[in-house]
Order: sequence, then structure tokens, then C-alpha cells
Amino acid sequence: MQKDLETKFLSDFEQNQNIAHKICRLYTTNQDAHNDLFQEITIQLWKNYPKFRGDSKFSTWMYRVALNTAISLYRKSTRQVKTQDISEVEFRISSFDYDDTEEKQLNELYKAVHKLNDIEKALIFLYLEDKPYKEISETLGISSVNARVKMNRAKEKLKNILNP
Repeated sequence: MQKDLETKFLSDFEQNQNIAHKICRLYTTNQDAHNDLFQEITIQLWKNYPKFRGDSKFSTWMYRVALNTAISLYRKSTRQVKTQDISEVEFRISSFDYDDTEEKQLNELYKAVHKLNDIEKALIFLYLEDKPYKEISETLGISSVNARVKMNRAKEKLKNILNP
């Protein structure tokens, strides 16, 4: 029974692990923190997998567990002393052949998203994943109407951050 559960979990997780990586990218600023959060999400998913009843898709349940894990760890980390991320000050060599416009825009978007509150981050993430409002509301445990209202506010806040 345990072996079957483990096999099923590994199969489901491997098919959907990009969800965890994307959430890690959203809530962390460096590779070490990303790896730590990914590991914690994986642990939480495994610990809670026996409780997964299959009422929703595995990916929806995974979003919910992963986002809750990221948010709770993020809240704990905000109580710690802030240090400067080395990637912000490290020496960079620019290349003339490489057009980094898209990468810069993506980095600016992530910087802006990092300024949003936890729920707004989750909303924007799920929106960028092209999730319908029904699935967004199920994942976050709020009504569909509330998800739409919060989404509009989050988009407006993001616009103001990106274009002050």
C-alpha cells in the first residue's frame, strides 16, 4: 500500500513539478532560497498526499499546498534580518549578440510582483498560468467573485508599480 502511494505520488509530482518551481521563483530571490523552498514544498506535498481525496485535479491541490507553504515560509522570513542578494551586486559581462530585453522585462515583472502581498502574488501567478477564475478561487479558497475583485486590484497595483 505504501509503495503504491509513493509510486502514485512520484508520478503526479513529476508531471507537475514545474508548478513548484514557478512558485519558488515567485517567492524567492536566489537559487539557494529557491532550492530550500522547493524542498519544503515537496516535503509538504508528500506529508499531505495521503489526505488528497481527488476532489480536484492534482495540479489544483498542488498549487494550493505549494502556495500555502511558500506564503507561510515567506511570512516567517520577513521577521528575519534582510541582507542584500549577491546577484544584485555581482559583476556582469554584457554581450552584444544577446538581446536581453525580454529577460529584463521578466525580471522587472518579478521585482514588481515581489512587492505585492502574498495573496496578490498568488493571484498574479495563477493568472499568468492561464488558470480560469473558478480554479483560482478553488486554489485560494475564496469565491470566484472575490478572486475577480482581488485580481483587478492586484493588476492595478502591478501597473502602478511598473509605471509609477
